[in-house]
Amino acid sequence: MRKILLLLFLTITPALFAQLPGDLLTSTERVSTFDEYDGSIYMKSRYKESSVIDERAGTFDAKLKYNVFSDALEYTQDTKLFEVIKSPTVHARIDGDYFYYCDFKNQRGLSRSGYYILVELNDKYRIYKRFTLKIKEPPANTIAQTNEPGTLRMLTTYFLEEAGVIMELPMNKKDMLAAFNDKEGELIEYLKKEKIRLKKEEDLIRLVARYNALKSSESSPSQSLLSTRRN
Repeated sequence: MRKILLLLFLTITPALFAQLPGDLLTSTERVSTFDEYDGSIYMKSRYKESSVIDERAGTFDAKLKYNVFSDALEYTQDTKLFEVIKSPTVHARIDGDYFYYCDFKNQRGLSRSGYYILVELNDKYRIYKRFTLKIKEPPANTIAQTNEPGTLRMLTTYFLEEAGVIMELPMNKKDMLAAFNDKEGELIEYLKKEKIRLKKEEDLIRLVARYNALKSSESSPSQSLLSTRRN
């Protein structure tokens, strides 16, 4: 799977990488609101060697880190802080994760724009994951004057996408079977036989692939995996 994703990037990558140009950046300010909280607003604390791919101009070297709170790919230059412009034609690779800024809609037609990380590519569908923060505020001041800090915890949500429409993939067996209820019996058997654990990314990918295979084997296969479901 990683080889397939890499090939996608190589098709628009020149022989030599160049430095990140200014027209792919926008100035930003450091988020200091959560400095005293336990946890981090960043996916990883350190800047990582990365590639920024502009579909029109080529591929550029950069050191980036992903700010989950701001949903931004941050970059520093001469002590100034920038973020990569948010555009569907500008992507990034950080430590093997492929970030795409997507203007998806859910099945009710509501916009769900943001950075998504591609984890599975299929002719019919794609699976993405997206990071968000769960923020627990510090306790309100009391007579005891406790010093307990607030906390930050990064959450991962997976989505099935077809033609720009996404559905959140449940991470528990009951809800997943409800989402794919037209093949519930076959999937129950598959879950047991293969000992699928939905909280494991590889197993989640395998289950969706199995559902796709079951749909494709129908005498009159559905044109969409999402056609009978609603968010």
